[in-house]
Amino acid sequence: MKSPHLTLAERAAYRRLEDVVGCKWSAAVVGALKRGVTRPGRLERYIPGISTKVLTERLRRLQDYGLVNREDRSESAALHVEYRLTTVGERLAGIIEQLHELQAEHDQAAAPKRRGGKRKIATKAAG
Repeated sequence: MKSPHLTLAERAAYRRLEDVVGCKWSAAVVGALKRGVTRPGRLERYIPGISTKVLTERLRRLQDYGLVNREDRSESAALHVEYRLTTVGERLAGIIEQLHELQAEHDQAAAPKRRGGKRKIATKAAG
């Protein structure tokens, strides 16, 4: 029978997964790249609330995991950078989209329960 405990390799794999998709901003960055937003300045404007520093850190981390490619391009004298999802990054983007759909379905199904489930708090009348 297989042990119910995670092996060291399994724990490491879960930590890497958490680092990639568990970060507040990773899904937003991957989603924006999936939609064709490729330049850092545009990514920053597309993702409300993300700072330049956090965006740079997330892009580097996604690059480290092989999910994003950085492309240095020069147009005339100006150099600019673009980011693109790798094949694995595209697969992750599809999984993230499925998770969004699942969450939307869950929210829709749970909404009537939440609206009708509010309890009134009984208070003693001052007397």
